[in-house]
Amino acid sequence: MSVFTTVSFEALQIWLRQYRIGELLELKGIASGITNTNYFVTTGNGRYVLTLFENNSFNELPYFLNLMAHLADNGIPCPHPVANVDGAYLGELSEKPAALVTCLRGGSLEDPQAVHCAEMGAVLARLHLAGQGFDQPMDNPRGPHWRNATAATLTPFLDADQHALLARELTCQATLRLIELPQGVIHADLFRDNVLFDDDKLTGLIDFYYACNDALAYDLAITVNDWCTNVDGRLDQARVHAMLRAYHGVRPLTAPEGQAWPMLLRAAALRFWLSRLYDKHYPQAGELTHAKDPEHFKRILQGHIAQPQNLNTSIN
Repeated sequence: MSVFTTVSFEALQIWLRQYRIGELLELKGIASGITNTNYFVTTGNGRYVLTLFENNSFNELPYFLNLMAHLADNGIPCPHPVANVDGAYLGELSEKPAALVTCLRGGSLEDPQAVHCAEMGAVLARLHLAGQGFDQPMDNPRGPHWRNATAATLTPFLDADQHALLARELTCQATLRLIELPQGVIHADLFRDNVLFDDDKLTGLIDFYYACNDALAYDLAITVNDWCTNVDGRLDQARVHAMLRAYHGVRPLTAPEGQAWPMLLRAAALRFWLSRLYDKHYPQAGELTHAKDPEHFKRILQGHIAQPQNLNTSIN
């Protein structure tokens, strides 16, 4: 989350007349993240998060907001969109689509331990189960087509070793058939900075704006790659074991998911290596932007290639 579009206190005061949430008291930009403009908004009724969508169209956004409302209404600890006086979750502010959601307590973790990974695994499985009741499908916008197109735009910026690694991995990933695995709603971006904890209790999942329908185990692989990886790109097996066992205890993983697991971890690492490379070489102008290092996910990808993981070992 970042600030790309500046909103003044006075402009927000006017905009908030559409909502029954009290008088505006404070407006504060949120610096973390890289895609949308976000502010903390404090009113007489409490604290909210305001998001201005920099890349999504008005037609795309009802999926994400309706999904959050569905999950929150079904016991998943995520923000609930706030409806305006017309009953709509989505509005327009500074010529951008905009929405308010509830602000959850807690903060993100820099150094998660096994107990936190277990909490994360169990809640992710609950999210996947709750998502089965959501009937508005959304194809993954960062699936194979995006992967190949983005790789092509990055070719001029890569050295020989990077180019060779990317070419080999794209060829390998072309054989992975995610559609043959259990499908449903996935968050697709459950990094540590998108999860809130109060002590050892998970209190919130945030930033659902990459959510879509895809393989559930791919979502788990994305999460493992961030929560269970050391600085050198290698997995911490104690954290992996804690997360996967907790997930499996809520939504049992299938044999095909186990067979695909090594490639799912690689697919998840490749997706974020590419997106971070793209953000590095095609930066988006902003006021409080926060860039992330693509080399981190390159190391994770290389680690998975060198040492494939066995899912059954982690859940038994």
